[in-house]
Amino acid sequence: MSSFEITGPCRMSGEITPQGAKNEALQVICATLLTSEEVIIDNVPDILDVNNLIALLRKMGVEVRYLGPNRYSFRAADVDIHYMQTDDFRSRASSLRGSIMIMGPLLARYGMAYFPKPGGDKIGRRRLDTHFFGFTELGARFEFNSDEIFYTVHAEELKGTYMLLDEASVTGTANIIMAAVLTPGVTTIYNAACEPYIQQLCKMLSAMGARINGIGSNLLTITGVDKLKGCSHRILPDMIEIGSFIGMAAITKSEITVKDAAPSELGIIPMAFSRMGINFEIRGDDIYIPSQEEYEIDTFIDGSIMTIADAPWPGLTPDLLSVFLVVATQAKGSVLIHQKMFESRLFFVDKLIDMGASIILCDPHRATVIGHNHKTSLRGCVMTSPDIRAGVALLIAALSAKGKSVIHNIEQIDRGYQNIDTRLNQLGASIRRI
Repeated sequence: MSSFEITGPCRMSGEITPQGAKNEALQVICATLLTSEEVIIDNVPDILDVNNLIALLRKMGVEVRYLGPNRYSFRAADVDIHYMQTDDFRSRASSLRGSIMIMGPLLARYGMAYFPKPGGDKIGRRRLDTHFFGFTELGARFEFNSDEIFYTVHAEELKGTYMLLDEASVTGTANIIMAAVLTPGVTTIYNAACEPYIQQLCKMLSAMGARINGIGSNLLTITGVDKLKGCSHRILPDMIEIGSFIGMAAITKSEITVKDAAPSELGIIPMAFSRMGINFEIRGDDIYIPSQEEYEIDTFIDGSIMTIADAPWPGLTPDLLSVFLVVATQAKGSVLIHQKMFESRLFFVDKLIDMGASIILCDPHRATVIGHNHKTSLRGCVMTSPDIRAGVALLIAALSAKGKSVIHNIEQIDRGYQNIDTRLNQLGASIRRI
């Protein structure tokens, strides 16, 4: 197990380029299973979760070629379906939650798919019902082995249909879309997730020959085709990493330019940082964050305390609430952070309280933060990263804290952030990997 040793406070400056979007990468890499032709993907982030998925596809018989930094070729001409019933597959797939999205492509192309209970972050209950609801609506049969916690879907024939999803699950929507593009007839998906990741997946599938209408909305209409061809696709910059850099710059009083940030794809994220009092400028495709000695949290029109809450797109992504919470600890004013989607994602705040933050954990979903306005610094301490997003939030807190901090279990951070220590050290941070 590796750790980060951070000596703060770190006041940084310079330019940093975000990695490719992790969540999009997991989807579009799984989508390469839909065709026997070559698919080339650019801007693939070099992170643990993505690398593990690529290794899994190789084991399944997909020909994967490394074409250069962050660029890969995939050719799924000879997929070994039987490998999915081996212990090696169960071990690899169960450690990576995103690999659940291989099921849709395999069901559509081969009429069957298998999967163990997936792992990933321990951030609360994340059910898979939406995935299997969509598959069964298309005509598949679903079986669950409770003894081995193993899922099976198979179908002699799939047929397009109308479905209303009970929740706008991003991975569930992606899985259903990938199953539907090769399913005969017309499939209509209402209450579909419409995050940029889903939009990018649909654009890639369209380039492969899929017929999808309603991209960017929560109502998708898919007309099945007989086969898909190869294509080239470029992954968007990671909005979560961009938001992390904006929050990091504010709390450490740093002057940072986030290069090639695709601001038009960030949705409500810039507005949410503005409500926290954080200044920034959109300069073409870049975001410039000046050094601020203080930032004041806005209030609602009636003077009541600001609430920052997550919501399905185009609402605020839940993956950034941990960053907003940390940034609020040194703001002027108070804010209520409401994490609606996951009931265990705020439990890392006890570490921030140990560092001297003023936070009231109201319940598993809500925390009130009373900002110090930089009058009292956080202090370094020893902590453990519980999941990807809390891990980087703790790293941001440590960069602003006085003294030495140690973060254990940084494999969680490495799952979602590419060489984060090296890149931040180039800006002037003091992070040592031990």
